[in-house]
Amino acid sequence: MSGGAEAEAGRVADAEWVADAGQRADAGKGADTGPAADTEPTAGTAVADSGQKAPPDEDRSTRAAVATLYRLTAGHRTAVTVATALTLAGSALGLAQPLVARQAVDASGSGQVVWPLLALLGALFLVEAAIGSTGRFLLERIGEGVVRGLRTSLVGRLLRLEMREYDRHRNGDLIARVTTDTTLLREVVSQALVDLVTGSLVAVGALVLMAWLDPLLLLLVALTVAVATAVVASLLQGIRRASEHMQDSVGAVAADLERALGALPMVRVHRAEEREAARIGARVEEAYDAGVRTAKLASVMSPAVELAVQGSFLVVLVVGGLRVGGHAGSLGDLVAFLLYASYLVLPLSSVFHAVSLIQRGMGAHRRVDQALRLPVERTGPSVARSRPGPSAPADRPALLLHDVRFGYHPGRPVLSGVSFAVPHRRHVALVGPSGAGKSTVFALVAGFHEPDAGAVLFDGLPATELGRDACRRRIAMVDQNTHVVHGTLRENVTYAVPDAPETEIRRVLALARLEELVDRLPDGLDTVVGERGSTLSGGERQRVALARALLARPALLLLDEPTSHLDAINEAALTTVMKDVAQECALLVIAHRLSTVQHADHIVVLDRGRSTSCGSHEELLARDPLYRDLATSQMLRPGGGPSADRAGRRTNG
Repeated sequence: MSGGAEAEAGRVADAEWVADAGQRADAGKGADTGPAADTEPTAGTAVADSGQKAPPDEDRSTRAAVATLYRLTAGHRTAVTVATALTLAGSALGLAQPLVARQAVDASGSGQVVWPLLALLGALFLVEAAIGSTGRFLLERIGEGVVRGLRTSLVGRLLRLEMREYDRHRNGDLIARVTTDTTLLREVVSQALVDLVTGSLVAVGALVLMAWLDPLLLLLVALTVAVATAVVASLLQGIRRASEHMQDSVGAVAADLERALGALPMVRVHRAEEREAARIGARVEEAYDAGVRTAKLASVMSPAVELAVQGSFLVVLVVGGLRVGGHAGSLGDLVAFLLYASYLVLPLSSVFHAVSLIQRGMGAHRRVDQALRLPVERTGPSVARSRPGPSAPADRPALLLHDVRFGYHPGRPVLSGVSFAVPHRRHVALVGPSGAGKSTVFALVAGFHEPDAGAVLFDGLPATELGRDACRRRIAMVDQNTHVVHGTLRENVTYAVPDAPETEIRRVLALARLEELVDRLPDGLDTVVGERGSTLSGGERQRVALARALLARPALLLLDEPTSHLDAINEAALTTVMKDVAQECALLVIAHRLSTVQHADHIVVLDRGRSTSCGSHEELLARDPLYRDLATSQMLRPGGGPSADRAGRRTNG
């Protein structure tokens, strides 16, 4: 069968089956009853489901914030209970100390022995210190556990976001949410929540005992404390807004720094170090200004509380002294009341500091919460099956696109009717001018996006029925923007199959012509290749990516201009490799070089988001004006690469 006839047969061989498969695929888009593969991580999180929108920031009250932060400790409730109990026990011992001191003062005034009471007072001090330190350690450990859970959940979610989300958010800002924002939340969990509870209870306990000792003096204390409370309440919203601005600015610093480091060669070549430093420095200044505003507001709180309590202390000393002098109360009562008044400073300061810390933490909480609500890929099937799925028919193509339509933005289609097939063990080339939609086709086949209409089928089964995981197990892809991660050469080659046997590794190294490179490196396969493979050449990185893809033994191999960084010798060798690989799996290749195109079994021409024709190289030269123009112009050059800039390939195909 000729290349053109075979392509036509693979595309429309069974009209009824294609229509049925397309209907099943379209049905899958509207259904959401299948098993959800994006189950939420539960360690340390109690965040709302990602399908719900976060309420506006201004609607979040401090009470709601405390409740949300309390839910963050879902996996640590027992430890929180123990830590809170220890803290309360220590505080209760502290509340007992003024009563013992009262008895000691009254006893000394009457000439009684006070040493047992002083020994008891010392024991209370020591036990309170021991219990308090134990409770504080437990709280710190709980805080670290919550941060661990949040970071684990964030990392798991950020790696599974829908591809659109990576275009909407900057990588550095997302990283900052995992690092700096969760660190601030640790302080909120380990300090603020328990300080708020225990400080409030201790303050109430102290006030009750003060009321029992002298209600009139308590009224004087309450008036001064009320003034301090009003001052603190007026500062909380400002602290929260400044803290949110600071956290956003810190995220912007991380994003701008990641931007500059990711393009460091370009920065150096264009002598833009100072310009980038100034850009990042401006972000740092914004974070500094917001931090100073937060500190300025927070710095007023503790002095306000201390001033109020110390003022009340003086009032109590004067009024209480007059009452003792007038025989309206005992000296022991006055000493105990004064101790409670001074003792009130710590719990009230703890409460107000906790409220301030929670307000500051709400900026971090908002950012973490937003990240945990970002939509993730659904990797399982979109259609719930009441019976096992059909097995793959042996006579169906490895890949079929049937009238696929897609746009990154509503009303701006990139693909408006793409249909072609990739038979098993065949080499299919995808050609067309820049912006025709070639890279978008790859993105749909790889499951990065779902078509707006039409169907993508693997072995006759709609991708929506198989699910992304099952589809991706069938494919491997070598992108033109070759991805090599920091680590050893072995780790990069075996990325898809970490436990691959040595014989398989050597097989793909030979196929990708990497043996000479391995022999030349000081530690062979265990040589560290640097950040983004910086110690390798462009051609070496591309061959590493090819070896990685071949090691997975895919049913369908996607190659995005595999020869773009290769010299003539390695290009000829890769052409031979592709012929060998085509004996094992199907090949779909985005091609700009004539050498890559003319050896394909058949060629699909894309133009303005549509598949306009398909056939062999000779057939298309004879009957397709666009292909003939591409083949005879610089777009398909015998030894060249693409002439058009493809920097916008992620969004315009």
